[in-house]
Amino acid sequence: MSLPTRSLSTHMRQPSMGGNASTGPPPALVARVNEKRAELEHLNELRELSAAMASQMEALEQKLSTLSDGTEAIAMVMGNWNSVLQAISMASTKLAKPPVDDTGRESVALPQTLVRIPTEHAPNVQAHAQEEGVSDGGE
Repeated sequence: MSLPTRSLSTHMRQPSMGGNASTGPPPALVARVNEKRAELEHLNELRELSAAMASQMEALEQKLSTLSDGTEAIAMVMGNWNSVLQAISMASTKLAKPPVDDTGRESVALPQTLVRIPTEHAPNVQAHAQEEGVSDGGE
């Protein structure tokens, strides 16, 4: 009985080209990795730009809030103008009638001047007047 003799080389597996460490990964895989890296860079850039835009929007919100507060103040001042004009009208209608001259005719009435008196210095003026009053009364 004789056994067939086969060569040992036919039973050994031949190494494949993809498994060879000296050739590296396939070019399609390298291209896909590079594509994903570029996508990651773009996403990071998008995140940074989004953060910058969010901070700008917050600053805009604060400015709009300030603008809204200023608009409310202006609306309140404009609402007071009606009262101011009514007060001026009342002051001008309650003025004394023009004097009558010797001939019985009314003299030409000159417009009455409304005077604005600043009140910001009123406490200082009152204190000064009281000091003078005390010094005059003490003499």
